[in-house]
Formats: sequence, structure tokens, C-alpha cells
Amino acid sequence: MTKGLDHTTRPAAEEIEAALGEGAMSYDDGDIEAHGFSDWPSINSAGRWLSYVARAASICHQRRVPVVPCEPHPRLRETFASPYGGIIIDFTGNIIAFHPDDMDIVTIEHEKLILPLDPSPAATIGGMVLTNCSGTNAFRYGTMKDWVINVTTVLADGQVIKTRHRPRKTSAGYNLTSLFVGAEGTLVIIAEITLKLAVIPKETSVAVVGFDTISEAASAASKIIRSGIQLAAMELMDDVQMRTVDQHDSEDVRKMGWMRSLHSFSSIQVDISQVRDLIQSSPQPARYVFAKDKDEEAKLWAARKDSLWTMTSISLVLHAIWPTDVAVAISRLAEIINVSKEGEKPRRDGNFHEALMYDPKNPEHQAAVEEAVRKMVARALEMQGTVSGEHAIGMGKMLKHAVDPRWILNPGKVFDLPNGSKATAMPNQTSS
Repeated sequence: MTKGLDHTTRPAAEEIEAALGEGAMSYDDGDIEAHGFSDWPSINSAGRWLSYVARAASICHQRRVPVVPCEPHPRLRETFASPYGGIIIDFTGNIIAFHPDDMDIVTIEHEKLILPLDPSPAATIGGMVLTNCSGTNAFRYGTMKDWVINVTTVLADGQVIKTRHRPRKTSAGYNLTSLFVGAEGTLVIIAEITLKLAVIPKETSVAVVGFDTISEAASAASKIIRSGIQLAAMELMDDVQMRTVDQHDSEDVRKMGWMRSLHSFSSIQVDISQVRDLIQSSPQPARYVFAKDKDEEAKLWAARKDSLWTMTSISLVLHAIWPTDVAVAISRLAEIINVSKEGEKPRRDGNFHEALMYDPKNPEHQAAVEEAVRKMVARALEMQGTVSGEHAIGMGKMLKHAVDPRWILNPGKVFDLPNGSKATAMPNQTSS
């Protein structure tokens, strides 16, 4: 049985199980640990149907018990941490409806349609909506909010609202869909999702290009972007990441000191020729390899897609990775990279990541990585860049209080609990 159920959580769990039936709640320690990050919930509940979620939310609201919506996740984000205990609602990935004629689904290669974002291999639809993720195709296809038609949500008190209907064009009412997408479960519980789809491109290609310096790579990227060539993605990996690629990938990839992966979906041969001409026109012509077939294309692109996971191969046992995510204008990209620490990979949309490896149990490591992140954030803001959560915090708190006055939805995420809150952090719970 689960340890640490307090006098508030236990009655709520018993009431939910009485209302929803036996088996609605899981008290298994292993199951609960699988739904935590650095802190664990007290109980896990399956979000089988909308009515289940609404009833559970209503009970938790009345009893002031924290509720955290959860999708399967790669444990890289603390979206699902439960520092205040409470109840996790676990959503399955069922497709409720698929409308190929309208090119949308409710929650898909058979109909030659895709969700064109390219996030982490471990991403799920629910997690993508909760975090408004993007991926390597963001410059062409945008972020997750651009592909969500509507969401059916459960408010903190159990009320159910649907943000809009399925037509692509509407100007009625507030844009609640965009408000809730990316809120990480702090405003509402998202129970159903309707997505747009795109047609699978007929032609694709990938190129790997090597540069001697970051500045040369950034200059080439700027030329390609300004040329008007329709690319889906452009990525750069530094020498640290290339050393990990050298251990895992093909000989063609190993030859490149710097890596740039390109997707081009229209007039493919013309685009390839133009990209090659732009690369060769540089003062120091770069080394490049264009994929000859689909197998080679997949192999070259996999080097980029798996880069985060291969980075763990150079990390010591028990070390953690602190990923960061800031963005600056493309014209400042080379500058911020050159003055930042190693381990970065910028993107054509001005976004770059820094993967910092450290021992979380070592106070010196913890302090050093926090200082490095602080400096990187300050540097991005000085360049008129952006950092998630840096703007409109005061307005955000007012909005949070309006839709979740008892602060039970994913407490501690995005905002600290307000002064006077009755929530108290639960001790970490582990199996005996």
C-alpha cells in the first residue's frame, strides 16, 4: 500500500473510488513512482472517460486535494512532479474519432496524413499539448498550438467546457484553445483533443554539412533562410555532440565537424541544387553529404533526432542533464552561441539548447549549473530574446487564481503557491 496518505488525500481517494467504482484508483507504489519525476503523487487514477475526470476533479476541488494530469513522458520535464502529493490522473492515448475527409483527428499513415511536428521520440499527443512543444519542424509548421482545433477541458471544480467546434475558421469568443495549450495542466485538465493534420510530403531530402566554426555555420544558415528555399528544418550540432555521434552513427556523419540537417518538401531537386550553390559560395566551402535514398536520409536525420539520448553516453552514472531552451533573433544567433558554453545546438528559428550534465547530489555541481543557466538566460534577455515564463507573470497569476482559486491543478508548476496556501509538500514516497 502507498505510504504517506494524509488526512485530506485519503478521504478524497475513498470518495472517488466510491463514485467511479473499484479499480478507479491505484495505490501500488511501483505504479505511483512511474508517474512521478522528482516528487511523487499519493495515488494514481486512470482518466478513462470525461465523466471520470470531471467527477474526480470536483471531489478534489471540494477537499482541496492537488490534481496533476499525466501522460507517458520521457522524464525530462518536471511537468508531472507532485511536490504537494495529491492525485495523478493518467490519460490513455485513445483516438476517439478520425475524420480523414476533414484532415483532423480527435485525441495515421494509412490515410497519407501526418501531424507534421517533429518532437522527441518519446513524445505523446497529450504531453505535446500540455507543453505546447514544437520540435525540429517548428520553423515551417509552427508549434503544437497551431495544430490544435479544440480541446475539451475539465475546470478545477469539475465543470466541463469545449473551447470551440471543428470548423477551421471562427472568430466567436475568446481563443481559449491557445490559452490552455501549453499551460501544463495548471489552468484546466485537458481530457479530449481535436487536431489538424497535414498531407505527407511526396519528396524529402536530408543533407549533413560540416563547418569549421559556429560563425560560418550561422552565416550559411542566414543565407539559406533569406534565399527563400522552403525548408522544414535546419539544425546545428557542436563538437561535443559530434563526438557522441561519432560513437553511434554512420561514417558519412562522422566526417562532419559540424552538422546541419535539412528537410525540403517541394521542388526537391531545385532546392538541393540551390542549397549546394549557397554552401559552395562561402569563403571557406563546407563539406557536405546529401542523402542518396530514403534509408540514408533516415540514418542521417536520426543522428540529430537521437542527439539528446546519445549525449547521456558521455555522462557519468547518476549524473543528470539540465536542458535549457531560450531563443534570440536569428541575426544574434552566432553571437550568443559564441559567448555561451559548449554543448549547444542552435536552430534556424533562433532557438538553441544547452545540455548541462551535473551530479544533482553535489552542491558545487548544483550551484555551478544554476549559475550557468542564470547567465545564459540573462544573456538571451539582453539580446531581446525570450525565456519561457519571463513575461506577464503577474497577469498569469491572476488568471490562474480566476480558473483555479484553490490552486489544486498541478500546484508548484509555473508559479509557487501563494502566501497563505494550505498545501504542504509531501515527503518523497518510495516502495518498501
